[in-house]
Amino acid sequence: MNNSNNQKDHLFAEKMLPGDFVFDESVAHVFEDMINRSVPGYSTIIAMIGVLADRYWQENTKIYDLGCSLGGATLAAVHRLSQKNYSIIAVDNSAAMIEKLEQKLAAGPDGLKQVRCRCEDILQTEISDASVIVLNFTLQFIALADRASLLERIFKGMSPGGILIISEKIAIPDEKLNTLFIEMYHSFKENMGYSQLEISQKRAALEHVLIPETIDCHRSRLTQIGFHSFDVWFQCFNFASMVAFK
Repeated sequence: MNNSNNQKDHLFAEKMLPGDFVFDESVAHVFEDMINRSVPGYSTIIAMIGVLADRYWQENTKIYDLGCSLGGATLAAVHRLSQKNYSIIAVDNSAAMIEKLEQKLAAGPDGLKQVRCRCEDILQTEISDASVIVLNFTLQFIALADRASLLERIFKGMSPGGILIISEKIAIPDEKLNTLFIEMYHSFKENMGYSQLEISQKRAALEHVLIPETIDCHRSRLTQIGFHSFDVWFQCFNFASMVAFK
């Protein structure tokens, strides 16, 4: 769904004082441009989340989009499930993001009334009867100490056969490959129109906020919790999307 209010991301274009990245009104205003120019393959990830949601959604269960931002994954699922009696719960702790998503939903067709938005911390979200749960570039912003407990609650709230989709910036354990992928990623961002100043300042702002982990770390933790059939279904440089089943 296109939004005519989308704005170009110039948040880090001018020299600024150091500070952590915050999902505030200024970020929400340019988020769609920012995410599409900052995450290689983002549009593919979003589209395929819709396909996966359509395949694994079960009757009388819910879909959760945890850390939904402006609802990219939610709307992709809606598009695929439009003829079904689905229920989607979209959660984000950014009031600015939820407000803009609610505006999108209000301006759309009646089918979007099956989406419920919640402005709350996903660590406090009650999860039940879920067949599809999406953490699309969300877990990386959760404190390391809280990630296992969040995933345990997700597992307990899922129906058997349910799917968990996790997209993340990942850490690459091989130092040579890690350096290569970071350099390729910066080239990608330059090709998308970001200056070296913008790239540098945004990286500094995210340094203490976005904490990536290796794919092996994700696999080990999910397996210990009880998930199975874990694997990466998409990767470009140091960005990946993974699936696991209950």
